[in-house]
Amino acid sequence: QVQLVESGGGLVQPGGSLRISCAASGNIFIFYVMGWYRQAPGKQRELVAAITGGGSTDYADSVKGRFTISRDNAKNTVALQMNSLKPEDTAVYYCNAAFKMYQYWGQGTQVTVSS
Repeated sequence: QVQLVESGGGLVQPGGSLRISCAASGNIFIFYVMGWYRQAPGKQRELVAAITGGGSTDYADSVKGRFTISRDNAKNTVALQMNSLKPEDTAVYYCNAAFKMYQYWGQGTQVTVSS
């Protein structure tokens, strides 16, 4: 069982930056692929970025060049640095941990991009 707790969401103006973090419980964190998903009102949840235990990353086309995912395996944390934010980035962002057939989700953190 893995518990994920997100933090760092909030309101930011277009063009601004925000960093959200996720702390995970458990002692096999390095084996999990960690990801950030988001869900906007009326839309399906979508993958934003993912990172393997070895540091390989993948990004949705809509955030490439603006968002950076990182992890600290010693601290069991994963973060998403979001720059040049746009109103269309507004969503609830969810931390995800995946290992074989197991998937775990955080409770989500709201990110709102608005002037």
